[in-house]
Amino acid sequence: MRTEAGGARAPRGRRAKIWLAAGTVLVAGTGAVVALRATSDTGTAAEGPQVVHTSVDSLDLTGSAGERALAARSTKAFRMLAVSWQDPGVRLDGTVRVRTRSSATGTWSDWQALGAGDAQPDPAERDRAGVRGGTAPLWAGPSDGVQVKADGKTLPKGLTVDLVDPGKGGSTTPAMDAAAYAMPVDGEETPTDQPTDPETTSAPEQTPSDDPAESTPAPTGSATETPAENTPTAEPSQSQSTDAGTTAPASPTAPTSTAPPTSASPTAPGYLPSLSAAYPSCASASAVPQTMPSPLPAQPPATKVPAPPFVTRASWGADECARDTGYPDYGRTVKAVFVHHTDTTNTYSCADSPSIVRSLYALHLHQGWRDLGYNFLVDKCGTIFEGRFGGAAMPVIGAQTYGFNTDSMGIAAIGTYTDLTGGDSKASTIVGATPSQAMVTAISRIAAWKLGMSGVSPTGTSSLTEGAKDSYGFTFSKAYTMNAVSGHRNGFATDCPGNQLYAKLDTVRSYAAGPPAGVGVTSVDTPSGAVRSGTGYVTGTTATVRWSTSTPTSLLSGAEVLVDGTSVAKVAGTTTSAPVKLTSGRHTVQVRATHVSGKTTTSAAVTVTADTTRPTYPTAPTVQLGKGTVNTAGVPVTVNWKAADDNGLRSQAATSPAATTLTATSTSWSTTAKSATATKFGLTATDLAGNTATASVTGTATLVQESSAKATGTWTKRSSSSYLGGYSSSSGTKNASLTWTFKGRSVAWIASRASTSGAVQIYVDGTLQTTVDLKSATTAYRQAMWTKSWSGAAQHTLKIVVVGTSGRPTVTTDGIAVLN
Repeated sequence: MRTEAGGARAPRGRRAKIWLAAGTVLVAGTGAVVALRATSDTGTAAEGPQVVHTSVDSLDLTGSAGERALAARSTKAFRMLAVSWQDPGVRLDGTVRVRTRSSATGTWSDWQALGAGDAQPDPAERDRAGVRGGTAPLWAGPSDGVQVKADGKTLPKGLTVDLVDPGKGGSTTPAMDAAAYAMPVDGEETPTDQPTDPETTSAPEQTPSDDPAESTPAPTGSATETPAENTPTAEPSQSQSTDAGTTAPASPTAPTSTAPPTSASPTAPGYLPSLSAAYPSCASASAVPQTMPSPLPAQPPATKVPAPPFVTRASWGADECARDTGYPDYGRTVKAVFVHHTDTTNTYSCADSPSIVRSLYALHLHQGWRDLGYNFLVDKCGTIFEGRFGGAAMPVIGAQTYGFNTDSMGIAAIGTYTDLTGGDSKASTIVGATPSQAMVTAISRIAAWKLGMSGVSPTGTSSLTEGAKDSYGFTFSKAYTMNAVSGHRNGFATDCPGNQLYAKLDTVRSYAAGPPAGVGVTSVDTPSGAVRSGTGYVTGTTATVRWSTSTPTSLLSGAEVLVDGTSVAKVAGTTTSAPVKLTSGRHTVQVRATHVSGKTTTSAAVTVTADTTRPTYPTAPTVQLGKGTVNTAGVPVTVNWKAADDNGLRSQAATSPAATTLTATSTSWSTTAKSATATKFGLTATDLAGNTATASVTGTATLVQESSAKATGTWTKRSSSSYLGGYSSSSGTKNASLTWTFKGRSVAWIASRASTSGAVQIYVDGTLQTTVDLKSATTAYRQAMWTKSWSGAAQHTLKIVVVGTSGRPTVTTDGIAVLN
């Protein structure tokens, strides 16, 4: 077993480097004066995010030419694995299956076939000594055991299973901290300690060589050039076993010199890194060669599209001493974005994402690559992680789409996104998932930013030249037209990024390019909510406009509310509502959304009526006696009215003598009044805009017993607590009568009911009104059986006459109620 700290192989010289003493000033070929600092193995790292150390343990697979295996065995702790072999130019023609043992439960997983390792550096990086080929990695989670079987006609030499312990730590919090980055500085500029505005600072115009992978720096001045092949390297012994925890932290230290410092750009993260970041202070280094890239890559042009928030290398815990020191190779610009998937399974939590990124970093280094291959990685929660070192905004040449790495960039979706059945995978048996909306949005944001700097439309195409002689299906040096947002499969013989993610690329293009789609007003709210009136809205003079877009709001730079075509409110792109002031009357309201590219979309107009007029009561409230059970605490009454509003009523309510919710269309309300007490019946009407109006009426209900009535015929007094005042009068004599004389605007006759009760005729002011039958299946006392009302109070008579119904002639009366 071989253990490598950080998964790193020994750094190799790729370009001419300068060996200088501390405090030496290098005058670059561009005229930029850059302070250099040589550090010893006792150099200390600057304060910053904690480096998380990783390790890779490699176990040999043994067996015949067509079958290699590793028997089930216990191992050191690991979380990710891959199988690798000696020659990166050889593809494994066979099947590699693995199973792992959970360190938490001791349970062995099912057998899992690994997919092909499709992401590759271009030949200049791939063909270096010591670079290995490999399968796609598998995120196994906390594990301490492994078993491997490889079958094929002819298997590559040097097969090993590589187990990665990513360590613990790292952050998922985006932190575009540019403290370690420095903008290129023209030698004629006046240095400043103030942050440099990225839109006003310009770099010297440079034209990178046609093959950046083969370019070498050409600094001028007193420095002495040393050929790259003579550059000293620290090659550890092949059998050396290094504890990952012994590597010194590699946070960059600030360069010190009497020369003017380069200006920091905290407002423009990801531009050309400083020398101290490119050449970190590492305990294992006896001396540090420091050179700027030559020719100096041009600073990315100003763009309207902002950089999305991302987790920096420092934040996810990258050990900068593990990668090749110095600057990476740069292209001219990013003309195309290739979308990948890591094919590492989807059974991870987003809290695992920094560990997954570190594991991929360690595996790529273990396979002899200069650095992590991808330029960016995105997890299923939409968190973006910075990939290969070199400045996130710079056209860093990655190791992701073999033959087309120059002038492109690679975004890796963490997970497996083949068909749900795994149907489009040629080797892996990992079940794919549907990419989350958060992931698709994050990929779109990166594409919008990077292509925006190049002036390339994400829905357009770009021409890329094949840089490899052995890429299946492509011809060396031939130019190919690619979609500006392509899948890995468009530039290499692979099924990456899986059918499900590949099917989302049109969405990515649309999101990244703009203009905003699906812009529409969803409501116009009053303080109590949205109120529709027909096809429009009714509000007061203050309202809140709400809207939605199908384009994610993180891809919008802003939004405006237009009233009658004039912008009256502007908000950030992630905001989906805004308060507005309206004058009384009818208006049109629209929302104009602005994409990060500057393209706009204006929604369809909705009609909004700002209503400042209160409702009215065309019919004032009146109160009259009603039917029902009567007692001294509650005499049944009915309140009648009619409320109206030009734009409609939202609600009505009774406010006294007790609060009661009514409907917007209510015109009557049944309640009770306390006997012999003036009662106020209050109402409130609220219109659609929230304007209110009130109205009320007052009435006094009085109970008048039969003792005050003029009687004819035979009547019998009955006593019971069930009767009003404790007694009532009964008669079974035909034509027996009681007559009350009263003054009021409403009257009710009160009686008892039973199955043997008879009927009476009712006369008012000498005129027969009706016949009331008191028969009831159940016995009921104090029942207001009949009422009559007038528009005003006046003196009236009410007379009841016993009908003498056959078999049940008796009636029992409990008096009358009079309302004034």
